[in-house]
Amino acid sequence: MNDTMTAIAYNTPRLRRGADHVESWFVRANDPHSPRAVWIKATVLTAADGTALAQAWCSVFDGRRTHAWCLDIPLEAAQFEAHAVGQDISVGPLTMLLTGRGGTTGGKLSDAAQTISWELSFSKVEGLGEPLSLLPTDRLLDTAVPSNKLVTPFPVLSCTGHLDWAGERWDLTGWHGMQGHNWGREHSPEYAWGQCVFTDARDGRPFAVMEAASGRTRLAGRTSPLISMLVIRRGDEEFRFDRVVDLWGQRPHLDFPSWTLRMRGRHGTAELRTHADPEQMVCLAYRNPARATSYCLNSKTAAVSVHVAPIDGNAFELRSPHGGALEFLVPQPVAAVSPIV
Repeated sequence: MNDTMTAIAYNTPRLRRGADHVESWFVRANDPHSPRAVWIKATVLTAADGTALAQAWCSVFDGRRTHAWCLDIPLEAAQFEAHAVGQDISVGPLTMLLTGRGGTTGGKLSDAAQTISWELSFSKVEGLGEPLSLLPTDRLLDTAVPSNKLVTPFPVLSCTGHLDWAGERWDLTGWHGMQGHNWGREHSPEYAWGQCVFTDARDGRPFAVMEAASGRTRLAGRTSPLISMLVIRRGDEEFRFDRVVDLWGQRPHLDFPSWTLRMRGRHGTAELRTHADPEQMVCLAYRNPARATSYCLNSKTAAVSVHVAPIDGNAFELRSPHGGALEFLVPQPVAAVSPIV
């Protein structure tokens, strides 16, 4: 594994008041037996001109319906507080407590059409759930490049709780998920990001996890080519495709609503294939402090397959029919995904 920090350190706020900055903490939970998922996020947006706001997000997916909510409030009315135990977040009705072992989140969001409320507790799954970063070293978290940072304090979580939506109550006990944290001067100009907890078809227990990204960054005012990273954990093994010297071995192909990524590195070769139904996605308007709004085409019930051929050992394949997170960030909305939130 790379030189990962603790979950508490990974979740520490990087907020810079009086500067262009966007930062989010998010939690995802998936039903291992059906295409149901919930995604919850708290965001900070500040600009060099002094304006600042906080956002509470929630999206829900059930294989037939999707819905998304977003609430903006002044940053002064929100709370993003780090302490010895972890991180306390409060954005309007959304609360999130992140500790070294997991955490809790609760909230209630409404729009003109629907209301959702939830109480969710989550705890780290030992081994697979240790903190993860796609970057080859944590030293890059404090450098100018890449301009967007993403870490995963908890790649695999075990969940309990409930969710109320559209007259239904979902029991979230036995669901699995993850918790992530990202920040930067703005959203990446373009990216595809995916994460999947692979579970046993019989008992729903997690046995592997994958996270990957293909994105562009801004270098000296210019936009870079797509740069990709991929990490797979299976049992006590970890296969990393993350080194800059491996750029020549990357073959990303972003073709919404599908993403294919072929990687070659020191651990062997890997191929990721993930796909989402546009009708089962939400389109989220992601504001940038000093640039035009970007649009996140977001699924939390994507199909995922990963084929890994290690240099030492037998090749293996991981598959999930509906357990994957898949996001595309694009400059314009896509008509197949609506409405925009």
